[in-house]
Amino acid sequence: MPEGPSILLMKEDLIEFVGKKVTDASGNAKFDKEPIIGKILLEVRTFGKQTYLVFDTFSVRIHLLMFGSYSINEQTKPNTSLRLALFFKTGSLYFYTCSVKLVEPAFLKTIDWEADIMSDEWNPRKAEKKLKSKPEMMVCDALMNQDIFSGVGNIIKNEVLFRIGVQPESLVGNLPPKKLKELISEARNYSFDFLKWKREFVLKKHWLVHTKNTCPICGQKLIKKQTGLGKRRSFYCEKDQKLY
Repeated sequence: MPEGPSILLMKEDLIEFVGKKVTDASGNAKFDKEPIIGKILLEVRTFGKQTYLVFDTFSVRIHLLMFGSYSINEQTKPNTSLRLALFFKTGSLYFYTCSVKLVEPAFLKTIDWEADIMSDEWNPRKAEKKLKSKPEMMVCDALMNQDIFSGVGNIIKNEVLFRIGVQPESLVGNLPPKKLKELISEARNYSFDFLKWKREFVLKKHWLVHTKNTCPICGQKLIKKQTGLGKRRSFYCEKDQKLY
């Protein structure tokens, strides 16, 4: 599943269509495409793993889910995978194997933009308050909770927990105050490192534990385990990461 930094890169690719009029629309997303035709794309906004194509009377919400993708100016996948295609005089956008929905303008006002880990509006104090209200939650679930850390995915989760020396099944309420603040700050720090490395096409070279077999600190074999309510893959070192 694409994580917040990858969605931010997608936004940068889509920006060239802002201010342009949609001349045609197609795809197998289950809504009428006709209202989009003739509309001008006013803005592209992102919230964690979601992208919003903002028009005057509605927005198109796109979530790439686990295997979604997009292309520009060329359809690269078959029609069976094509959820939405938007055509402009200057080019075209294609979205595949993803969730595409129309939402009313009022919906955007309900979003807690301060929860977006990569946004200028990110509010670490609010994240801390939300975490403290869920003391029995495992930290692996907390990091993947999109209401707290919108944009964090499994890669970021594993790497952040290794950076701060915490095992994924630790409980939020058991973390010392300093460690809780480290969790919050490193979630954002690593997300921007992720973005930088993704731009340079070297992201995987910087993974310390995600999909790895041995700890880069002590050389001990890493634990690979499905953790938390979501049963997502965790990679961690029992020696260099503490269970709280």
